[in-house]
Amino acid sequence: MKSQAHPLVVWRFSDGKAGHDNQSRGLVNALGRLRPVETSLLEPLPTAIALSALLRGQHAIWRDLSNPDLILGAGHRTHLSLLAARWMSGGKVVVLMRPTLPLFLFDLCLIPAHDAPPAHPNVQITRGALNRIQPSTRLDSTQGLLLIGGPSAHFSWDNAGLYQQIAAVIAADPAMHWTLTTSRRTPPDFLEHLDGGERCAVIPVTETGPDWLPAQLAKAGQVWVTADSVSMVYEALTSGATVGVLEVPRKHPSRINRGLEQLATEGWVTFFSDWSHHRRLRRPTESFNEAERCARWIIDRWFT
Repeated sequence: MKSQAHPLVVWRFSDGKAGHDNQSRGLVNALGRLRPVETSLLEPLPTAIALSALLRGQHAIWRDLSNPDLILGAGHRTHLSLLAARWMSGGKVVVLMRPTLPLFLFDLCLIPAHDAPPAHPNVQITRGALNRIQPSTRLDSTQGLLLIGGPSAHFSWDNAGLYQQIAAVIAADPAMHWTLTTSRRTPPDFLEHLDGGERCAVIPVTETGPDWLPAQLAKAGQVWVTADSVSMVYEALTSGATVGVLEVPRKHPSRINRGLEQLATEGWVTFFSDWSHHRRLRRPTESFNEAERCARWIIDRWFT
């Protein structure tokens, strides 16, 4: 039940990047499920203006807004604006990443474990980046979702290897109906030679909207994600689905690889190479909702 206390005034800075927006929206949404929230969405200031505001104490930039209780953002371009907003208007600053500026400048840093955050009083370690997915109560064990990414800084690509993995997953359970979607990084020729069969509907990313994936994750009991798409792995875990990882070639050891391996070790996800031995995905024994956990920490720490 939401508290009857006065609404929290939240200034959310967005750099326009979908991944960063997903993180900050997820935290604001989680706060809003716990108590009333009034949110203002703001663009980061240009660097020169943000520095001037910090150094000269300008107070005119956001004068028409209510003073914030919380100021939050993800993305390096938001950092100076977060600090300038606190200097001019007060409030607690929450940054949703490992910042490039010194940690002590922020009231709270929500940093994924795979970024190896240091032990510090104002650091909360998260299991992956926060997101706006909620645990679902209507997952269907006959509905599956295949989420295909693309080459990245940490992974190369292998269409043929993925086709084999996808075919094995679809063939494993004749009762399952699958939906496959791509991402903006997926190579253009991936869908040209994909044969998912009659039980797999293919929806290219160009045919999806911003709410398409949350709607799919609310009903898919089983989700497979290519290893490069780490943010979608965490979104699938948050929904409550059983999660498999489709393997693509690694360019080099990285924090992303280590993060996925840790999830597998802890029983949250199953790599295809492990699944292929027994055709069974691990089902997590507890809920996975980092946005709500962090929202509760913020409210309990500062607003009760």
